[in-house]
Amino acid sequence: MRALIVSDIHSNLEALEAVIADANERGGFDTVWCLGDSVGYGPDPEACLDLLRSFPLVAVAGNHDRAALDVRESADFNNAAAFAADWTARRLGQDYREFLGGLPEVTRAGEFTLVHGSLRSPLREYLLNEEAAASTFGRLTTSYCLVGHSHMPFLCLENREGPLFVQFTEDEVFPLDPRRWIANPGSVGQPRDYDPRPSYALFIKDVGDPAGTLERHRVEYDRAATQEKMRQAGLPQSLIDRLNYGV
Repeated sequence: MRALIVSDIHSNLEALEAVIADANERGGFDTVWCLGDSVGYGPDPEACLDLLRSFPLVAVAGNHDRAALDVRESADFNNAAAFAADWTARRLGQDYREFLGGLPEVTRAGEFTLVHGSLRSPLREYLLNEEAAASTFGRLTTSYCLVGHSHMPFLCLENREGPLFVQFTEDEVFPLDPRRWIANPGSVGQPRDYDPRPSYALFIKDVGDPAGTLERHRVEYDRAATQEKMRQAGLPQSLIDRLNYGV
């Protein structure tokens, strides 16, 4: 079994296409697990949703997905994010709105719980410290949890001394074990860890493997093409520029 784990695609079609191509070169995948924020910020919301839905898909809602359906959900966004949310909302057809509106805030795939932010606050909380991680571990009913939202890749291990954050090192294979883990694959469409390349993960479980492995990869994409489409769409320059720097 092989699952492609993606998060925070943010309507960046070129980035998503590059991730899928790279995952296929690494042996392919049977299903896609999407951790929310498929839309927002970028220029291709419908095309990204079409591509995601062309595969067997397990997905949860993100805060930008909700904001594309209800302007009140963007009340705490900065000006550029709110502009992009409104722009996205005005371009989504009814089928896409129904799809996004039907996404759960939390779901399960095997021994993985999928959520955008955290189990304490599925759409809003950035899981970036020990207190937030401990809260999610306290609510976790499966072996593992996958989160997005922060656009920052990491692994976090539950242990006696408290949650331990460790680097989700690129291209390294991490065997899963009976201990509980939280993992963030990073962002496909708008990385914020000072590396502009899309980041994603693969879960691989072979026959006879009791738990499976996680690995994280990055890939180059046609960033200039995405940026030009954003310019043509009139999206804020700050959103265009940040793709150059991974911030």
